Amino acid sequence: QVQLVESGGGLVQPGGSLRLSCAASGSIFSINVMGWYRQAPGKERELVAVIISGGHTNYKDSVKGRFNISRDNAKKTVYLQMNSQKPEDTAVYYCNINERGTNYWGQGTQVTVSS
Repeated sequence: QVQLVESGGGLVQPGGSLRLSCAASGSIFSINVMGWYRQAPGKERELVAVIISGGHTNYKDSVKGRFNISRDNAKKTVYLQMNSQKPEDTAVYYCNINERGTNYWGQGTQVTVSS
């Protein structure tokens, strides 16, 4: 059993920054892919950023240059630093990991960008 606990969401003004964290616990042997997805009201869940075990990253085009994903393998934690935020970044953000071929999801954390 694997659990993901997210933190760091909240309300931020346009141009501001937030940092999301997601800590994994439980029966974990090897985490290959860690990532963040988001889902805005009335829209499908979409990939924001992923980082694989070797450190390679991939980002949604609209967040490139503003968001940064990183991971701490010892802590089994993935982070998403979000800078220069825009109202269109408003969504519920979900952490996702792939551990030995199985996907696990966090409970989601709300990020609202508004003045």
